[in-house]
This record gives sequence, C-alpha cells and structure tokens, in this order.
Amino acid sequence: MYPKKFEALVESFRKLPGVGMKTAERYAFQTLEWDEETLNGFIQSLADMKDGLKKCEVCGNLAEGDLCDICKDTTRQRDIICVVQSPKDVIAMEKTKEYAGVYHVLNGVISTAKGILPEDINIESLLTRIQEDTKEIIIATNPTVEGETTALYLSKLLESYDVTVTRIAHGLPMGGHLDYADELTLIKAIEGRKKM
Repeated sequence: MYPKKFEALVESFRKLPGVGMKTAERYAFQTLEWDEETLNGFIQSLADMKDGLKKCEVCGNLAEGDLCDICKDTTRQRDIICVVQSPKDVIAMEKTKEYAGVYHVLNGVISTAKGILPEDINIESLLTRIQEDTKEIIIATNPTVEGETTALYLSKLLESYDVTVTRIAHGLPMGGHLDYADELTLIKAIEGRKKM
C-alpha cells in the first residue's frame, strides 16, 4: 500500500508505547511535511539523546554526565531515598514539588514471569548507598503484581539495615503507574506512606 521506506518509518513509530497503526501513520505523514531544518533537528535530538544520555552513577536516573541533576543538587535531603522503577517515575514525583529527598532508580522490577530476577535490576548499589547515613527508604514501585513483589523483596532485604522502610500510600489504583498519576494523587501517596 505504501512505499517500503514509508512503511519502515511507520513501523519505527509503532515501536513507541501506546502508538498504533493510525497514530504511527499520522506521525510518518507529519514528518514528510516538515521542512529540512525541522526534520534534521528531530533526527539530531534522537541522536543526541542516544549518545548523550546515560545512567547516573549514584542513583541510576538519566544523566548527561556521571551524575544526574538531582544527585548534584546539594540542597536535597540525602538521608531519605525514594526507590522508583524508572526515570519516568522520578519525573512524576518531581512534578509534585513535595519530595525533597534523593532517588534510587531500579530500572525494572522483579518479574518471574519475564525471567527478571533481583540481580537483574539496580538493587546492589542501593545497599551500598544505605551505608551513607540513610534514615528512610521510601519504596515507590507501581502498584502492580511485579511492583508489589519488588517492594516486598526490598522490605525483607532491608530489615537488617538500620533504616526505616516505608511504602507510598495507595492513592494509586492497583495496576496503575506513577507516571500516569496526577500531582495531587502522588502528593497524597507520599504523605500517606506507611512503614513496611
């Protein structure tokens, strides 16, 4: 139906989460309408993102250098660490403007169904960080089966450490994701966290 190069572009857009065939086709047609400068800027942004972003050496969040902006920020409360699944969750939490601690990004969750074990996610460096005067760990994994499994695993693992372990309250629906929640829901979830 379409030329092969156009179909290849549509298929590339379909790899994005939540993008079906019609949306991918709209995106592809839109890029055809862009002038050369806009198209080259888009291509350069993708290349810069792929080449210029890496994981923060401390927390696992997205960073342009060795440390992310949050780990570089000397005004953050370093004795409270909020453990999240992905960098998207850091952004969702930051939008609340209620949390002043630092983060630890697991970059995944435990999922026996998918063969993802504790050693496959960013847990080991969290244990190292706890040694540095940490008072509280807030577990803010998504309220899904995998998120709850990961939260329970972490709470058991952290029992032997001199640290308070809390879980964000469930103003979030079971099966929901932090990055889809509005700021007020996340504020209430942070305020209502409970000791694990």
